[in-house]
Amino acid sequence: MHISQRARNTAPSPTLAITARAKALAAQGKDVIGFGAGEPDFDTPEHIKQAAIAALEAGYTKYTPSSGDADLKQAVVEKLARDNGLHYKPSQIIVSCGAKHSLYNIMQALLDPGDEVIIPVPYWVTYPEQVKLAEGVPVFVQTDPKNDFMPTREALREAITSRTRAIVLNSPCNPTGAVASRQTVKEIVSLCIQHQIYLISDEIYEKLIYDGRQHVSPAALGSESFQYTITVNGCSKAYAMTGWRIGYVASANEEFIAAMGRLQDQSTSNPTSIAQKAAVAALIGPQEPVEQMRQAFEARRNAMVERLNAIPGIHCPMPGGAFYAFPDISALLGRKAGNKVIPSSDALAEYLLDEAGVAVVPGSGFGSDTHIRLSYATSMEKIEKGLERMAHAIRKLE
Repeated sequence: MHISQRARNTAPSPTLAITARAKALAAQGKDVIGFGAGEPDFDTPEHIKQAAIAALEAGYTKYTPSSGDADLKQAVVEKLARDNGLHYKPSQIIVSCGAKHSLYNIMQALLDPGDEVIIPVPYWVTYPEQVKLAEGVPVFVQTDPKNDFMPTREALREAITSRTRAIVLNSPCNPTGAVASRQTVKEIVSLCIQHQIYLISDEIYEKLIYDGRQHVSPAALGSESFQYTITVNGCSKAYAMTGWRIGYVASANEEFIAAMGRLQDQSTSNPTSIAQKAAVAALIGPQEPVEQMRQAFEARRNAMVERLNAIPGIHCPMPGGAFYAFPDISALLGRKAGNKVIPSSDALAEYLLDEAGVAVVPGSGFGSDTHIRLSYATSMEKIEKGLERMAHAIRKLE
């Protein structure tokens, strides 16, 4: 069968691949501890589940408007005003089947063939693939761990060309956990305004921030920032609703939101009706479960980073948000496991899975082959057990 060039050129997700392999090994009876999945291990809060049950019992199982129900759009409007100081109208909101779908629609609505999107490195694995699926060109800008993995204004400015349409900012960041400071956000927004390009602000991890840091929504920094920022968020991470698939986009440009809506009309139509009712409860209902999860993640982060830094050959900075550690493993590359050399993060991830029964995600998929990513969205018991196994396996390397 003929397979399109588009499909052949799309890279598989390494995070999903490592999770699938770990589950396959577990199904064969192997004791595997997974640090790969990018989802909370907590259950969806009870009041959210009850809202979904009520929707089912009320027969709310039909089509809704493609871009989302009016009550959910209003809930998004209220959430953005309450939490982010952003004031949108429902006509400036579109609800999609997860934030990943929201980002896909943005790229499809924004880019023509050859248009460029600037993506700081390390990046979430999906950003460059979605740009390429829209026939755009991802332009990578390197960051420095000493600058908390955040791009400098100068590096971004040098990457801008006449074909640049947007810069992507993910704060807190997957995979590094880095949180952009207010000054960094101001510098990036000012650059977008100056060059009349958009800032795509992926804020899916905004509720998961530690050590008293504050999340900064770029669109809230002024009227021009509001015009040039496309804000992306969803329910997956903050409310432990990964499987419910609810994401949303807010933009001052109603024409752009309408364009995304037309694309959604012809692709997925509406997000699941029942999940939309659950999302209303998530956004405007009790927020205490979010804080409880955040506190648990912070304690797990502290434990994981401490244990990682105790392993010879690994250096891990303290992430400010999300639920990932992104340790530098460059000192381990070139070492041997028996007769095999470990030349890359992929090889190290394979070794750890086979030797220790520990699943981590190689940094190569995030644009940084000298790192691996571990999720601490798992129990403290598994963190302790998994890192003990990992340390033992790494000490075997010659």
